Amino acid sequence: MVMGCGRLFEGSPAQMWETLERLSALPGETLLHSGHEYALSNIRFALSVDPQNAELRRRAVETQALRAAGRPSVPARLDHERATNPFLRAGDPAIKAGLGLNDAPDVAVFTELRRRKDAF
Repeated sequence: MVMGCGRLFEGSPAQMWETLERLSALPGETLLHSGHEYALSNIRFALSVDPQNAELRRRAVETQALRAAGRPSVPARLDHERATNPFLRAGDPAIKAGLGLNDAPDVAVFTELRRRKDAF
């Protein structure tokens, strides 16, 4: 899950958004272990929809260094994901504004993020 979320092969965007909301409610020190190493691709996408996020830019540099050294990007702390993962931030006004969805429900923003990531 580092900086992203899985594709929706089954189930609805609303179901995935509900799951991500539950996950995001866990303590910040919760460690997330994803099954695939997609961090760099996910970071490129995150920067495309949230380029002004200083924490995201810092994390991008850190993750690039880890991967260049052959080290994994996991586990990731949930509090870091909350600050940098656009899929967990669908309710954030900066994400909504960047997508031109200022007044949209969070689930609609999540759905648009997933659509854009699928085409990225």
